[in-house]
Amino acid sequence: MSTYFDGKTVWITGASSGIGEALVMELAANTTAKIILSSRKEEQLEAIAQKAKLTSNRYAVLPLDLYHYKNMATVAGEAAGKFGSIDLLINNAGLSQRSLAMETDIEVDKRLIDIDYIGTVALTKATIPYMIRNGGGQIAVVSSLMGIFGAPMRSGYAGAKHALHGFFDALRAELYKENILITIICPGFIQTNISMNAVTGDGSSQGTMDEATQNGMPAPVFARKMLRAIEKKKYQKAIGGKEVLGVFLKRFFPAWLARITRKAKVV
Repeated sequence: MSTYFDGKTVWITGASSGIGEALVMELAANTTAKIILSSRKEEQLEAIAQKAKLTSNRYAVLPLDLYHYKNMATVAGEAAGKFGSIDLLINNAGLSQRSLAMETDIEVDKRLIDIDYIGTVALTKATIPYMIRNGGGQIAVVSSLMGIFGAPMRSGYAGAKHALHGFFDALRAELYKENILITIICPGFIQTNISMNAVTGDGSSQGTMDEATQNGMPAPVFARKMLRAIEKKKYQKAIGGKEVLGVFLKRFFPAWLARITRKAKVV
């Protein structure tokens, strides 16, 4: 890894497991970045910081629950105060879904929107003034391939992720003169607990691992690819296995993609 992240303050949400944890490990081992770790699980964040062998002057733990989006101004202020700046915000926290649209309570759809879209937007908007004050910054958003095309059992999740793309594409244009860059990352199947924690139609967690997720790209490999995309200041980057071909099919052969998704396994 180059020196791009050295000396920067990087705030990672959803840092207590999966992609977030892998990003912490990669940055801790190969850069001099200061890292703010956020999620709902404060004890796990501390454990990950210790596992990454971060010294006390290189990390801070800041509990965060995106569902409580009205608190984001306060949380962003606390984050900015940890090291005096926020150079890179990595919006990684979120919630997935495993249920058919017509079997999903509307409150579950709302929860997905509140966490995956509204919470992320609120945190970003609360952080931007600190970046402007410091002369610029970068925002990375972990979306999903479901932010580009839909698939069975993911209707609410895909809707929230599609909304993220619309918002951040518009925000990128608005913040161009403020020297704030935006990179949208679209993971495919990555070996994390995303399917274990995914909500079902009644709002309960699925509690089982999807086969495709279990056989997906290892999180550390994904983290390295994601950080390279951020370093290269990509507008958008899809990362995964053969499933990323869906992006190409969506653009050039949408009817073909529709036929494939109709026949796809529903988990």
